Order: sequence, then C-alpha cells, then structure tokens
Amino acid sequence: MSRLWIKHPLAIFTANQQDATNGIVIENGQIIELVAQGQAPTQPIDQTFDAQDCVVIPGLINSHHHFYQTLTRAWAPVVNTPLFPWLKNLYPVWAKLTPEQLHLATQVALAELVMSGCTFAADHHYLFPQQLTDAIDIQVQAAQELGIRVMLTRGSMSLGEESGGLPPQQTVQQMDQILLDSERLVGKYHQRGAGAMVNIALAPCSPFSVTPEIMRESAAMAQRLDVRLHTHLAETLDEEAFCLQMFGMRTVDYLESVGWLSDRTWLAHGIHFNAEEIQRLGQAGVGICHCPHSNMRLASGICPTLDLMQAGATIGLGVDGSASGDASNLILETRQAMYLQRLKYGAERITPELAFGWATQGSAKLLGREHDLGEIAVGHQADFALYKLDELKFSGSHDPIAALLLCGADQAENVMVGGKWVVKDRQLLSVDIEKLQAEHRLAAKKLLAA
Repeated sequence: MSRLWIKHPLAIFTANQQDATNGIVIENGQIIELVAQGQAPTQPIDQTFDAQDCVVIPGLINSHHHFYQTLTRAWAPVVNTPLFPWLKNLYPVWAKLTPEQLHLATQVALAELVMSGCTFAADHHYLFPQQLTDAIDIQVQAAQELGIRVMLTRGSMSLGEESGGLPPQQTVQQMDQILLDSERLVGKYHQRGAGAMVNIALAPCSPFSVTPEIMRESAAMAQRLDVRLHTHLAETLDEEAFCLQMFGMRTVDYLESVGWLSDRTWLAHGIHFNAEEIQRLGQAGVGICHCPHSNMRLASGICPTLDLMQAGATIGLGVDGSASGDASNLILETRQAMYLQRLKYGAERITPELAFGWATQGSAKLLGREHDLGEIAVGHQADFALYKLDELKFSGSHDPIAALLLCGADQAENVMVGGKWVVKDRQLLSVDIEKLQAEHRLAAKKLLAA
C-alpha cells in the first residue's frame, strides 16, 4: 500500500495535544505516524500532499440529524413556532415521504455535511409510514454512494394521537414490527471494529411519541446485540410537562425507569435537567449531543454543557434536522456551539479548541468510536478536514485554529475518509451536485404539493 505524507500544514488541531506540526503519515487508511516540529517521516514515503496553505483537523463528527428533513427547510407555516406545534404541522407532511424522496434527502444532507468537513454522521430516522418501511436500507445505499461513514439509528414511533402521543396514527408502528426490523438491520449492516463505515443503533424517538414498552425492549435488545441507544430527551419544557402528566415522573426518572440510564445511551438536546439529574446522568456515563442552531431556532433553551461534563457526561455536537437547524453544516454548528455556550459560561471557559473537541472527540465517544475516530493519533482512521484561509473574511486573522470559528469557515477545501479523498478543491468527487440539487428541489416541491 502507498504511504502518504500530508506535510507541513499551516496549522493542525489533533484534539489530543500531540505534536503533528510537520504533518501526518497515513497508510492503508490509518494514521501510522505524526511528524513533530522539525522532524521528517521515519519511513520511506510514496506520495506527498502539500498542506502548507491548509488548517488540518480531524474529520468532524455529527452525532444527531434527521436527513429526511432537508426537504422541508424554512417552511413558512412553522418558521416561528416552538417544538410541539412545529411537529404537529410537519408530521402529516413527512408521512407522505416516498423512498425516492428519502434517498435524495439523505444524499443532500450527507453532501452538505461532508463539504463542511464532516466525515461521520449519525442520523435519527424514526419515520416509517407504510410506503417507507425500508428507510434505513435506502440510507445505507445513499451513504455508500457518497463514501462517508454513518451511524444510522433505527428509530420508531409507537405512541400515536389515539393513545395520547403527538404523532398521527399513520406514522406509528407496532412494537413487534419495530423490534423485528431493528434486529434485521443490526444483523445486516452493523459493522464492528476499527474503520467501520456503517453502524446501526436503536432509537425510539421521544417520550411523547413512543411507549415505555418499546423503550424497555429496545434497551434489552441493545444490550443483547451490543449496539448503542439514542433518543430525544429534555429538549423543551413542554416535554417535561408531558412526562409528568403521562408517566408521573420527570425525564431522567423516566429514562431510568425504562432501563436507559447507562453508558450505552446518548441523548439529543439535553437542556432541561436540574442539578441532581445532571449528576445522575454523569455518574451513569450518559452522553449528550448539543444542537445549538435547532435549540435557538425553536427557542428550546441552552444545554448545560460544562455542568454535564463536570458531572462525568460526554458532550458531542449535532446539526439536528434540516427543518429546525435548517443547515447540515457541522463547522458552522461548532461555531454556534461556541458562541451560545459563551452566553451561559463566559468567553474564558468556552474556547475554540473546546468546541472543536465536542465536534470530534466528544461526538466520537457518543457514537462508540473513540478508539478509531475523533482525533489525529497513530492507529486512528485517516479522516481529516482541511480548510484554506484564503477568503476575504479571513484576511488579517492570526490564530488559524481560532479563525476557522471566529471568522466563519463554512466549507472544507479537502476532506479525507479512511485515506480516500472524498472532497478535493471544494468539489465532492462522488456526486454531481448540480444534478442532485435540481432533483432535490423538485422533490421538495412535490412533497409539499401532495
């Protein structure tokens, strides 16, 4: 196998404070050497990539998304609504999704993510109307066509309006059907070990859309099959009130009651916890995916990141669905996380490096991939995002790492996944973006016209 030296970067963020000032040597999709300042590779090199104009960081990792929602961005009836009415308006639209529309939506989400510097993305797909029962299979195919790593979660909704839940009846499934398909997907697609391109997790949607029974059975199955668990929790005060009324307990008590208070679990949002709940989450090793753009758009609140970290929880980042975050751009999400958290904790404590850590190491740990992704280290996968600071907005900047966030980098120059370039010179190599965009726009119009 050829040995590549990505040499002499303008700056490098390894996420672990190791010295790779003079670059990285990769072979067979893995990092085999970090070249320290003033040093050269210790082994013969077959190829070089001159990174002198590039800031190099580990590939960003998105730990919560809803790919299908790229078809309903900035939809006028929900632009100014909070979560519950936002969902009630959108559920009937999403229930009409076709397999072809989901494929396009997934490709658009992944294309936007990878062009922003993301190399591994988790999707929470919980929508399985009658015409879309093979949704995860469709997403696997779309991801493979783009060459990006994915964590595809087999979500579910089983608590419809007739039983006191939020979703319309045509979007809910029976528990046996959910569990049978979940086990099928893990057996067919879940890859184990370093370098995996596809992972599967189990992800009942939220307390207001699934029954406690499917939560318990999913936890038992995840334990038996050794896969991770994901759900929305404590996103809004409405959700907290729902849990109190429906189950007679707060969100974290509910989580514990169904067997989810464990280090197998990562939660989306995690905003409305009290001090005692934060301690319990940290002690159990539960992870939290912070979604700042969505939380601001829906006016949901601010995730208590530093309090959770101090208690022992891991923080990652997610762009959330493209009907609430409205963009699948992970480096902009990292910037927003830094700024939103500064409002809560102050400028001194929320540094660009901390925010990048959430988007790399933190998200990798949430997804169970901390041993091979999320940092630039020997033995880790060769997943990188390279950015140039040659646009007008960067002129006059001095600290290259800080400049990526402070000056608003929004697109990677080059992106590598497993030692293979998937973006070169800002061009996605696997998909015709203009064709994809044209087809996606037509699909979005057709969905809303149906």
